[in-house]
Amino acid sequence: MLELAVAVALIALNGVFALSELAVVSSRKSRLRSMVEERRRGAHAALALAEEPGRFLSTVQIGITLVGILSGAVSGAALGERLTGILVDAGLAKGWADTIGYGLVIGIITYLSVIIGELVPKHLALRDPEGVACLVSPSMRLVSRVAKPAVWLLDASTRAVFRLIGQETESASAVTEEEIRHLVAEAETAGVIETGERKMIAGVLRLGDRAVRGVMTPRTDVDWIDLHRDDDEIRAAILASPHSRLPVAEGGADNMIGVVQVRDLVKPLMAGEGIDLRRHVRRAPVLPDTLDALDALNALQAAEVPMALVHDEYGHFDGLVTPADILDAIAGAFHSEDPEPEAVQRADGSWLIAGWMPVDEMADQLGIRLEASRDYETAAGLVIERLQRLPETGETCDISGWRFEVVDLDGRRVDKILVTRLTEDASAA
Repeated sequence: MLELAVAVALIALNGVFALSELAVVSSRKSRLRSMVEERRRGAHAALALAEEPGRFLSTVQIGITLVGILSGAVSGAALGERLTGILVDAGLAKGWADTIGYGLVIGIITYLSVIIGELVPKHLALRDPEGVACLVSPSMRLVSRVAKPAVWLLDASTRAVFRLIGQETESASAVTEEEIRHLVAEAETAGVIETGERKMIAGVLRLGDRAVRGVMTPRTDVDWIDLHRDDDEIRAAILASPHSRLPVAEGGADNMIGVVQVRDLVKPLMAGEGIDLRRHVRRAPVLPDTLDALDALNALQAAEVPMALVHDEYGHFDGLVTPADILDAIAGAFHSEDPEPEAVQRADGSWLIAGWMPVDEMADQLGIRLEASRDYETAAGLVIERLQRLPETGETCDISGWRFEVVDLDGRRVDKILVTRLTEDASAA
C-alpha cells in the first residue's frame, strides 16, 4: 500500500499549498503588522510574503503543479495497475479491467484532491487567515528560497505579460471608503457593533468629506454684538442670547474682531456697571469656507476659545463653527427647546426634509448617490443646483428616483422640501 500512502501524502501537500495561498492572500496587512509588533511567531514572515504577492504566488503555483504531476505520474499509474490486476484476478476481461481500474483511481484521486487538497484547507484558511498565515509562512519562505530561480522566472514572466497588456501586477488600492462602510454595516448586522456606533462611524467618514461651510452655523443664524452699539443695546443683546460665546464685530458683520465669553461679563452685568466689551474680546481663528472640516477641528483645538469665524474668498463673514457643530456632524443634531427635526418620514413613505439638512446625511437616509465633487452642502443646495436658480414654492425636480418639491420658503431661503419616491410610471414619464 505504499502507492496509496504516497497518493494521500501528495494530496495533503497540495492542501498545504492551497491553505497557504488563501491564508496569505486573504490576510489584512494592518493585522499582520500588529502581530509583528506583538512579536507573534511567524508574523514577520507572513507580512514579507504578503508584501511580495507575485513571488509568493509563483512559489505556490510551482508546488501545486509539481504535486499534480507527481500524483498523476507516480501514484495514479501505480494504483491503476494494482487495481487493474485485482479486477483481472476477479475474472474481468483485461480491456475492461484497464478502463475501470484507471477510471476509478482517477475519480477517487480527483475527489480527494478537491476535498482534502482544496476545499477543506481553504475553508480553514478563511476562518483565521492571519493566524494560519503566521503558521505556514516560515515554511513557505523556505520553499521560496529553495526554488528561487524558478520563482524569479515565473514572476518576471508574469510581470512581462502584464506590461504587454498595459496593466500593473500590484492592486490599485488596499481599502476604499465604500468597503469600510460595507464592513461596518456587516458588523452591525452581526451584532459586533451597535447601531449608534455604526451611525457615528458613518458621521466621521462624512466629516472627512465636508468643507467647513457644510458644518458651520450660517451667518443668518448667528447672534453677534456690534461694538458701535450703545451699552443698553449691547446689554440687551447679551441677555437675549442663549449662547455662552458671541462673536464681536466693529461696525458690521463683515468686520469681526473676535469672540467674547458671556461668563466674563456676568459680574459687570449683575452690578449694572458699564461694559468695556473691547477689553474682554478674545482672538478667534478666521477660516476660509473651503477648508476641510477636519482641518477646522484642528484649528478649534489650538484656538484660545473654541469658536472659529468662517469667511468666504471675498472676506465676507459666512458663519461660525464650534466643537458642537463638529459633534452634530458626527453624532447627529441635538434638539433645542424648539426642535426642528432634519427629516421626518410621513405615513405614505415620503419625507419632509429641512432645507438646511446636510446633503450627505440626506443621501444616506434616502439611499441615493451624490457626485463626489459638488459645490453645495445642504438639501436646499441640491435643489437649487438642479434647478439652476432660486426656486418658487411648489416647484419640483426629480433626482435618483425621488421627486423633490419645495413646500415652504423663508424669504429666499428654501425652508422645507417634500421628497417622494417616484413610481415606475412617473420615472418613465
